[in-house]
Amino acid sequence: MSLPKAELHLHIEGTLEPELAFALAARNGVSLPYADTDELRKAYRFEDLQSFLNLYYELMAVLRTEDDFADLVDAYLARAAAQGVRHAEIFFDPQAHISRGVGIGTVVEGLGRALDRSEAVHGVSTQLIMCFLRDESAESAMETLQAAKPYLDRIVGVGIDSAEVGHPPRKFREVYEAAAALGLRRVAHAGEEGPPAYIVEALDVLGVERIDHGLRCMEDPGLVERLVRDRVPLTLCPLSNVRLRAVGFLEEHPLAAMLDAGLLCTVNSDDPAYFGGYVGDNFDAVRRALGLSQERLRELARNSFLAAFLEGDEERRGRYIDEVEAYEFG
Repeated sequence: MSLPKAELHLHIEGTLEPELAFALAARNGVSLPYADTDELRKAYRFEDLQSFLNLYYELMAVLRTEDDFADLVDAYLARAAAQGVRHAEIFFDPQAHISRGVGIGTVVEGLGRALDRSEAVHGVSTQLIMCFLRDESAESAMETLQAAKPYLDRIVGVGIDSAEVGHPPRKFREVYEAAAALGLRRVAHAGEEGPPAYIVEALDVLGVERIDHGLRCMEDPGLVERLVRDRVPLTLCPLSNVRLRAVGFLEEHPLAAMLDAGLLCTVNSDDPAYFGGYVGDNFDAVRRALGLSQERLRELARNSFLAAFLEGDEERRGRYIDEVEAYEFG
């Protein structure tokens, strides 16, 4: 669906398509334990979040150089632009690369090289958000924040991702306080597999401005009321939720009920190479499965720009929203 939209929940490592994985493996002399792309695609069947993460981290071994990270971003942006993305706020996981000997400078400079040319080449404005792995220690997160200081001109915010259960947001209180002191925006994965209480902690303890996922907020009416009142954006990822078994079937996804409740929901792709679709595919899927009207779809697109970190360029935000309002559905 080419409806103009922002993508606010996208892990760049999760855009690694099998074809690119094999190309980078050949370029870098990395051996993958799969005979070909078809065999690798068959591995993209997951029982839960952890089974996905195991493959996700395994395939990162092919990302070694600045060129690799630049190629990864270029491939994502080309696909995203074709599906109507006008602005993308892109997550990356530096700890997953540092732990295997790839320096944060290599990662950020490679990503940045592609992001710098994104508007000219793809017509997509971009921002970069650095995520901490919540199943790693808070000390490791703080070390990563310190290591990122020379590159903060390229990084707009911080988040936490990876395995949620057993790793409450409060674990990262100090690193979020340090990030806030550096002027960084703050988001957090919460309420995907973890309970509604994790969403509350992310707001109260970490001071986040946006909740990534957040679908389990619907289990707590008081929390829903708060999120509506404070206009806290939720970056939902419907195809991801189904693939990782957070929701049984797309027809059961709470997105429509969340919109009816007045929540500021957005639709995103999360890790599209693994979960069966990019953001336009997610829009198409929820339109079919949930029977969303054109005006509901327009609301989701409008929300994506309202929720974007574009406070420094309100003219751009307004221009993008005008594109949403002018869009004619086919």
